[in-house]
Amino acid sequence: MKKLWQEKLEDKPSLPKVLKLERRFPCYNAVHKMGAEVGDDVVLANPSEVVQIMKQIPKGKLTTIVGICRQLSDQHNVRGCCSLTTGIFIMAAANAAEEAGTEGRSLDTPYWRTPKADGYLNDKYPGGQEAHKRLLESEGFKVIARGTKYRVADYEEYL
Repeated sequence: MKKLWQEKLEDKPSLPKVLKLERRFPCYNAVHKMGAEVGDDVVLANPSEVVQIMKQIPKGKLTTIVGICRQLSDQHNVRGCCSLTTGIFIMAAANAAEEAGTEGRSLDTPYWRTPKADGYLNDKYPGGQEAHKRLLESEGFKVIARGTKYRVADYEEYL
């Protein structure tokens, strides 16, 4: 039987885990871009830690995967955070929130307030970019088209 998104968000017994950053890590380029160097401690956080940060974003504000990774790094007192697992947990949180909403439960994770880096909308969220755009616009954000993608106008002001 297929797992529900909410089940996929259950904490893993092996996480959080602190590792020394290596060039061979799939998230190396992103973590390095955030300031971590080879040999620095980086954290692979649990899904609940990611969701907790997402739930704290108030109406009228935004965060990005970079913002979430920085908070996780600070919480674990390390130089970086695996952006690959964090990104997976962000997407799972969005789908779990939507799944809960279709079951009559509350959508208590405002996932739409977490666009991608540089303010671009996430096409992996439920309903794709169009649904993401509608949710942001319903809260007063201005969303602009950039070719085939959408971006929150002046997103830096809302971080």
